[in-house]
Amino acid sequence: MRIYDIIEKKKRSEALSEAEIRYFANGVSNGEIPDYQAAALLMAICLRGMNEEETFLLTAAIAESGEQIDLSAFGEHTADKHSSGGVGDKTTLILAPIAASCGVIMAKMSGRGLGHTGGTVDKLESIPGYRTTLSPEEFCALVKKNGIAVIGQSGNLAPADKKLYALRDVTATIDSIPLIASSIMGKKLAAGSKTIVLDVKYGSGGFMKTPEQATALAETMVRIGKKYGRRVAALITNMDVPLGNAVGNALEIKEAIEILQGGGCPALRTLCLSLAGTIVRLSLGLSEEEAMRRVTEALDSGKAFETFCRWVGGQGGDVSVCKNPDMLPKAPFSLDVKAEKSGYIFRMNAELVGESCVLLGAGRQTKEDVLDLGAGIILHKKAGDTVTKGDCIATLYASDQARLENARSLFLSAVTYAEEPQKMQPLIYKIIT
Repeated sequence: MRIYDIIEKKKRSEALSEAEIRYFANGVSNGEIPDYQAAALLMAICLRGMNEEETFLLTAAIAESGEQIDLSAFGEHTADKHSSGGVGDKTTLILAPIAASCGVIMAKMSGRGLGHTGGTVDKLESIPGYRTTLSPEEFCALVKKNGIAVIGQSGNLAPADKKLYALRDVTATIDSIPLIASSIMGKKLAAGSKTIVLDVKYGSGGFMKTPEQATALAETMVRIGKKYGRRVAALITNMDVPLGNAVGNALEIKEAIEILQGGGCPALRTLCLSLAGTIVRLSLGLSEEEAMRRVTEALDSGKAFETFCRWVGGQGGDVSVCKNPDMLPKAPFSLDVKAEKSGYIFRMNAELVGESCVLLGAGRQTKEDVLDLGAGIILHKKAGDTVTKGDCIATLYASDQARLENARSLFLSAVTYAEEPQKMQPLIYKIIT
């Protein structure tokens, strides 16, 4: 079998066999297929597509290309959640302890941020002492004790995806539903949970720019999960504006704690309860009404916050931060951004807000960049809000004053105004089961 022939076959829009797809995934993983030929096949797939069976087979090949996590010791109630990127997305920090306090096992591996999208692992590392790398034995012991642990992704989990993703990022082959779906679900299958809930974003801050595109991706991923025996659902959610009021690592931890203590942004609370309710419903076999009752009670009673504190402490984090979030890292310099017009904020482009955060030092432009964990943005106004010229719409934080003005200019370019109130897109567009 030759990779040249496989490239030629896909170039002619022919379906690839299981043997050909596995040859490709294994050859990428072990280095036998050079990058230029792997990139050529990725482009052929991007242009010619894959049918559903090919997509299923590529997902399985990615999942089986390296280590697969065995969570069978924890029974049937293991669950995982994936978000397809976003700005201000701290939902894992909130929904994971809610679900765990309802009896779901949240043994989760999360990623780091790159570009305008933030990473859960980076956020957790802003808690002093929190360890995102644990031995398998430590990880399992903490999951057994607390029902929850969140660490960085294993170096040998779906290695084919790591190489393919790096190539897709530099060869304009990101926007292919078969490639996105197999990448996400390959990792989720390898991570071992029985229940998988997907938060598929659309809008300026997401991979998919329209709800229709997001729905097509979500439906593909749900079918993949069911094909391989997992309980799966997907929420299609709006990422045309940042999620919540905080963007940046420590600032998002602080906002998550506010939600877990009964306050915070109502829209963020609603989304986290919907995601947690879906996890609990699928994992425990409950009705939608009963699942939502349980997750709401877990949040309102303080049980979820107690679980969060045990989770943080179990992984070495300073638990006093949970009770006093002002102890989190905070950048020393700040700058208020003022509204340039009176009226209504018509749009707040999430991608540009995320890029402003990168300029402040809170995000990475390359994988080697060192984050300023205290940098970021607090939003005082968002799309749909009324403003008067000169109102403070956001506060920027950085450890270098020179970063503030550049970030301010970019942030202002993200905001457009209208004289009359505009209809806003719903936060949750659709739930696919």
